Amino acid sequence: MLYQTLATAVAIIHFGFIVFVIAGGFLVLRWPVLKWIHLPAALWGALIEIGGWICPLTILENALLRRAGAAGYDDGFVAHHIFRVIYPNGLTRGMEFAIAAFVIAINVAVYRKVFY
Repeated sequence: MLYQTLATAVAIIHFGFIVFVIAGGFLVLRWPVLKWIHLPAALWGALIEIGGWICPLTILENALLRRAGAAGYDDGFVAHHIFRVIYPNGLTRGMEFAIAAFVIAINVAVYRKVFY
């Protein structure tokens, strides 16, 4: 039960991080000091998608799920929890690049406003 609860907590934190990466730039417009937290987070999020890497939070969640006696998952967090619902056929490499481009475009627009 403990490991399942911890895995769920990691999944919620992971989802919050993803939302912050995508939309946190809008918080920066209101509180510019957040740029020192958001900019590295946004870069990390884009690099994870472009590089096709597995986020350490996904690895942690899988380890906790396995300790709880559940099967982990082989694909990334976004593919497993989010795109599984949106794209039933699975996440393709092209979709990963589209996600990265979306994150980059939003943040470039926001940071142009913040820095200029």
